Amino acid sequence: MGFSCGIVGLPNVGKSTLFNALTQTAAAEAANYPFCTIEPNVGDVPVPDPR
Repeated sequence: MGFSCGIVGLPNVGKSTLFNALTQTAAAEAANYPFCTIEPNVGDVPVPDPR
């Protein structure tokens, strides 16, 4: 079963930095000006489920 989520927020507050930290990649461009990331970024994060 898949799970989808999104990161929503104001411009220039660190959404791309958070995305890169969660996915442990540098896939999303992070720069110090608003609207640096226009296209959506998609990543996979493994979530352990020991049930």
